[in-house]
Amino acid sequence: MSAQKRLFRSRSSRMIAGVCGGLAETYGWDPSVVRIIYVLLSLFSAAFPGILVYLILWLVIPEE
Repeated sequence: MSAQKRLFRSRSSRMIAGVCGGLAETYGWDPSVVRIIYVLLSLFSAAFPGILVYLILWLVIPEE
């Protein structure tokens, strides 16, 4: 049985609030790639209100 991964906002890999850095640390991804993908999705998808989603995640995800 594997250990359960917990999602936290990153303190060490943060640009604004640590949301993308926390996602990257949880899943073992590069934080820069996560940020680039998030920005591209926010810019090119009308159904993905990036700023609003980021603010909600900032409030919901606890800091590590």
